[in-house]
Amino acid sequence: MSNALASPLDSGYNSSVTHIVGLPLFPLHTVLFPGQLLPLHIFEPRYRLMVTECLAGQSTFGVVLIQEGAEVGDEATPFDVGTTARIEQVNRLDDGRFNILCVGQARFRVLSLRHNRPYLSGDVDLWPWEPPAQEQPDPRTAHVKSLLTTYLQRLAHATGNTVQLDDMPDEPAPLAHLAAIVLQIPNQDKQALLSLPTIDSLMTGCIEALKRENRALAIAPALPSLAQGDVPPFSLN
Repeated sequence: MSNALASPLDSGYNSSVTHIVGLPLFPLHTVLFPGQLLPLHIFEPRYRLMVTECLAGQSTFGVVLIQEGAEVGDEATPFDVGTTARIEQVNRLDDGRFNILCVGQARFRVLSLRHNRPYLSGDVDLWPWEPPAQEQPDPRTAHVKSLLTTYLQRLAHATGNTVQLDDMPDEPAPLAHLAAIVLQIPNQDKQALLSLPTIDSLMTGCIEALKRENRALAIAPALPSLAQGDVPPFSLN
């Protein structure tokens, strides 16, 4: 189960808060942000049922990072902040498994967990980020774009891959989401970004993380492990 990149399409905040009862939850070793593409291979019977029901009802499910437990087998304990996922593409396999492509939509907070279905569900409140306090244009957007460009260049050099974003959003919310998606940092650090209350704080958090990772990547070519083709610990997700 892995995640992919996409330029976030949604602002990630709005003026209303919606309560959802019994939202299907998919605990993963992945932190999903609004606008992020997430390909999933669905093979466990409980999640095949969940996907079947979501498709039948044209509904979403929630992706939550696992706090304790594993993705497969026994029920895992998730963090209480996640993101709803909309199924965009479906490939049904002959043996009942699915390959699906989802996109992150709206952030939520879990109020309580439900165990009345084969899969985990929960009562949740959608939790939009508070919008930026300052007027447009936000001078930090240029700073984030510059840091993100440097980060992608250094990450590509360190890993021997080609990573490029041709167009970056100009609005603070989608730009902050994009930076959070691209950052190759531990999941708990990504969860901390997802749990920040405002777009302003998310922008600040992404700037701090990008600066930290850029400093680490700047010294990466001098590390002996990279000469052997290894990826440094700070870049693992």
